[in-house]
Amino acid sequence: MDDYVSFNAQAWDYEASKGNIWTDGCTVEQVEKARKGELDIILSPCKRVPHAWIADTKGKKVLALACGGGQQGVLLSAFGADVTVFDISPKQIEQDARIAEREHLKLEAIQGDMRDLSMFADESFDFIFNPTSTCFIEDVHLVYRQCHRILKPNGMFLTSAINPALYLFDEKKVIKNKMRVKYTIPFSDTKSLSEKELQKRLKKHDTVEFSHTLDDLIGGLCRSGFSIVDFYSDSSGFVLMDSFVHDCYLSMRAKKNE
Repeated sequence: MDDYVSFNAQAWDYEASKGNIWTDGCTVEQVEKARKGELDIILSPCKRVPHAWIADTKGKKVLALACGGGQQGVLLSAFGADVTVFDISPKQIEQDARIAEREHLKLEAIQGDMRDLSMFADESFDFIFNPTSTCFIEDVHLVYRQCHRILKPNGMFLTSAINPALYLFDEKKVIKNKMRVKYTIPFSDTKSLSEKELQKRLKKHDTVEFSHTLDDLIGGLCRSGFSIVDFYSDSSGFVLMDSFVHDCYLSMRAKKNE
């Protein structure tokens, strides 16, 4: 793995130990609802995934890609899907295994790099469920192409991405409810920051992130052999940010072309 991927694995291990919202697992109540056919599941921070997007996962092979933390993979399993969770963080994967055992659910949890899906055979899955995570890799096309390969014909790829416009702003100011444009885009922690700033982020266990152009995020998906059949946007949860950029997260339902 490249250094930045190793750092991100360590950063998510750290977040899992701190109870980050993407790492704290699902509740017993959410699991019971999923067993009864009601999936309370997200691709992006705030909005629930429309039921029509995931209704057909029951009885199907689903890859929960970069999806560790004992949340979406567990709920899809409770709903009746045959789930494989694949994530870079060992602690996130442990969370899935622990909660699945607690709820007497069957799922496979594998630690690995989302840029390398070579362990999976062609046309292995009916669905891929990928919450916001392409911001942690430099080349989004690489993931799109591999997802296309391992999906069955007409298989569905559900993915979410951060609107690149968010990377214009100084993150520290946003947290303090202030907005200041600081960077140009496309943004990269490895190139947009000074070496001193980057090392400071790594010491704080921050993730290394990359923005991508809309051409890469949307056009790249289409050029990889997918058709986007539905879409919704989501807010960030920061009121001031949402007043500047309404469509902070972009969720896409894409179908593998025959």
